[in-house]
Amino acid sequence: MSETHFLVTGALGCVGAWVVRNLVQSGVTVTIYDLGTDLKRLKLLMSDEEIAKIRFAQGGDVTNLDMLKRTFDENNFTHVIHLAALQVPFCRANPSLGAQVNVTGTVNVFEAVRHAGLKRLVYASSVAVYGPRENYPPGLLAHDAPLDPRNLYGVYKQANEGTARIYHADWGISSIGLRPYTIYGPGRDQGMTSAPTNAMLAAVRGESFHIPFGGRCAYQHADDVAKLFIQAAYVPFEGAGVFNLKGEIAHMREVIEMIERAVPESKGKITFDDTPLALPEGADDSELRKVVGSVPSRPLAEGIAQTIEHFRQAKAAGIL
Repeated sequence: MSETHFLVTGALGCVGAWVVRNLVQSGVTVTIYDLGTDLKRLKLLMSDEEIAKIRFAQGGDVTNLDMLKRTFDENNFTHVIHLAALQVPFCRANPSLGAQVNVTGTVNVFEAVRHAGLKRLVYASSVAVYGPRENYPPGLLAHDAPLDPRNLYGVYKQANEGTARIYHADWGISSIGLRPYTIYGPGRDQGMTSAPTNAMLAAVRGESFHIPFGGRCAYQHADDVAKLFIQAAYVPFEGAGVFNLKGEIAHMREVIEMIERAVPESKGKITFDDTPLALPEGADDSELRKVVGSVPSRPLAEGIAQTIEHFRQAKAAGIL
């Protein structure tokens, strides 16, 4: 393990912070490549001693190919997890910047991997590559369901899946793309589907909160998703695969009931708009399991209780 060296782009985001936490705690060398400088999510998840073990690449701009290549030249990376991206609201607010970061940035990461002589990487796609649930048959979304993104973020993610396919066809760079759905847990504080986690935090603070969507959708704890990215980085794989994550499907009413069980005094303070997201309820992950084996996925009630307890401890420690 001492020779293993991970590069994680977008490591100061929610899933990235959990990826770094898991790698550091397993004794693996990890370098962060992120344009941001705010360590708040790392501090929420890791001790000062653990953070001190992280290596920070200078710059961290995925839109700068020369900077990326220099970072690869100056390090002996063995594994790459690419998570850097602007989320739905930011892509809508600034489409050009969203395309630069999400699309050009992903091309640059693939190009830097090729430049370094590496043969594979793992990257984040999204369930946003799909269309509204009424466009698909009832039940879990099939692995080969047609893509039909309805926002720029989804369009950009679909483009990245195409980039991965071409880099394998033309240069033999293998990749695994993962399509999470509603990620929740400590550190999930921005993005379209961050509201359930923000509601958990509000409950701990004794505040009211309104979740702007409802209905049934799939939930995946950020730690489980991070573990899956790491697992995918280690598994032998040839090709350009993209896989859906299943998680646990629940109605927003059930999510709020779970929050209220963990924080009884929050009862009646959390509300929701019962308009479902314009996405399928959930997806089948059998093809993913064929590649990576067992998939980390804790029960939703357990994950919500753990998230709330984490927030309680962080609040008591003064780091929220």
